Amino acid sequence: MIDSIETSFEQGLERYKQGESPETLIPCFKRICERTPKNSTAWTCLAWLYLLVDKPESALKAANKSIKIDNRLPQARINLALAMLDIGAKGVRGHIEVAERMMSLDDGVRQDIRENIEDGLARKPDWKNLQRVKNWLFLTE
Repeated sequence: MIDSIETSFEQGLERYKQGESPETLIPCFKRICERTPKNSTAWTCLAWLYLLVDKPESALKAANKSIKIDNRLPQARINLALAMLDIGAKGVRGHIEVAERMMSLDDGVRQDIRENIEDGLARKPDWKNLQRVKNWLFLTE
């Protein structure tokens, strides 16, 4: 069963990379999260997909679950911050600062975050809050 979930996860990621719409991928990642509720990476992916389709409340719930499972994922922190910005919640800066610290420790993580942000802006060019987060994280570069 774990193999089939891992396969489903990898297939879902590949479908995303191939340009499949977030709307069609959300049910796939919801199933993965239901079947492996302790998979913080899957919750992070689901939050990102919700953000792409303008469902910040659902993204907030998924990102919170991801962070409760593993609070060391910078993308989960960024997703949470984005969802909070979208709904007008306070406390965004703390999550951005945690993500910045994690990124400063690992150039690979920093590059992954940069690529994720660029991907998000390519898929949703008018995403003002993602542009704000990008400026906060990479302004000095």
